[in-house]
Amino acid sequence: MSIGALNLIANRPTDTQTLLGNIATFGFSFLILIFVWFRYTETMSVLPVETGRTRSLNTIMLFLVAIEPYLFNQLSFGLNAVASSPLPQDVASATYGLDLGAIWIILAAFTHVLTIEEKNLAPDLFRKYRLLRNLEIIVAAIFFVSILPQFWTIMIGSTSLRYVLWGLTFFVRRTGNVYSRLVLKRR
Repeated sequence: MSIGALNLIANRPTDTQTLLGNIATFGFSFLILIFVWFRYTETMSVLPVETGRTRSLNTIMLFLVAIEPYLFNQLSFGLNAVASSPLPQDVASATYGLDLGAIWIILAAFTHVLTIEEKNLAPDLFRKYRLLRNLEIIVAAIFFVSILPQFWTIMIGSTSLRYVLWGLTFFVRRTGNVYSRLVLKRR
């Protein structure tokens, strides 16, 4: 987050539109990281034992989360469309999608470890974490699939399909929460 904050400080806006665009793009990156943080802390608070495997995954995820703001700042979006990176946007966005996909697959791995190693989970919690693991796999798959070149070249309006897919990932978890409340509570 500090990279994003430093980027905000370094790029003094010249007008209100640029100011709002900078805040909006920083906010998007912040939202992604805070969703990851919430999922991580929820899972780790229930997973009582740290193994060599989870320690390794923690280390990898820490690196991926640390580079997320840097990779995000390589992207150029609507109001903040100042291409500060000489890196082509299709490559920058594919790298960013790969990073987020890897973060979500690691979260799914943590949740999977929880469902197979924590024998004292109540049946409703077991179902909840299994659903969360599956949703995390779906989100990771969306990010991984989005890095394919055709998702950069296909446009919806003036927006790359890659970005649209990323936006849809916010609704995967929300839909899962609604499903969980409606279906899993009835069992």
